[in-house]
Amino acid sequence: MSKRAKLGLTAIILSLGLVGIQLIDLEGRYQAIGLLAGLAYGLSAWALFEDLKKIEWLTVLILPTLYPVATALFYFLLPSRLLSQIVILLVFGIGMYALLLTENIFSVAAIRTIQLLRAAHAVGFLITLAVAFFLWGTLFSFRLAPWWNALGVLITSFPLNLQAIWSVNLEEKISESVWVNSLVLSWILGGLGLMISFWPVTVTVASLFLVTGLYVGLGLIQNQLAGKLFRKTTEEYLRVGGLVLIITFFLSHWQ
Repeated sequence: MSKRAKLGLTAIILSLGLVGIQLIDLEGRYQAIGLLAGLAYGLSAWALFEDLKKIEWLTVLILPTLYPVATALFYFLLPSRLLSQIVILLVFGIGMYALLLTENIFSVAAIRTIQLLRAAHAVGFLITLAVAFFLWGTLFSFRLAPWWNALGVLITSFPLNLQAIWSVNLEEKISESVWVNSLVLSWILGGLGLMISFWPVTVTVASLFLVTGLYVGLGLIQNQLAGKLFRKTTEEYLRVGGLVLIITFFLSHWQ
């Protein structure tokens, strides 16, 4: 079986798994999502096996594992209308296939130069933001105490940061700068999660606020590691962050 066929089959099986989870009683859905995570890792590893080397068994497979999990969790928050479910299923399947192609490019590019690397970075960045939005939307929907929200954001953001920052230079080992940048950004996002927990905002607004923080943080770090962090680039990212902060403030239901 060709690699593209394996990637397509993996996307189809995980899409069917996503549908199957919706048919399970609410009490058993979280256990089923845990099984889906294991299935996603195993199938993704099988599909990408030929080019996976050393640390890539971790870095390359983080997003293909978290994407189905985040989508399944976020699925609970959506209306139970058939049309909505079909749309989400189609978007997930296409996104999963695109993500696997992206991770395949990363694993190949770590060995030799490949022209599609820039496009892969863009797709990986976009899906990282989507996964973060799904995870944090689910987290804030539980209406937990602020400190638990902060801890949840910190923990869930770390693997997302790690794989995104590592993908810039695709090193054989995770360098100290990747570890440090990932941890620092996770702490910052955790702090933002704590702050926004005290603001009277909706779950969607809180999630978008945090995703913007991730967008700004990852954008600055990735450009810095790539040697492209110029003054204009920095100002553009900070301008986006400042604008979203202002919008979030005015969307808050202050009394």
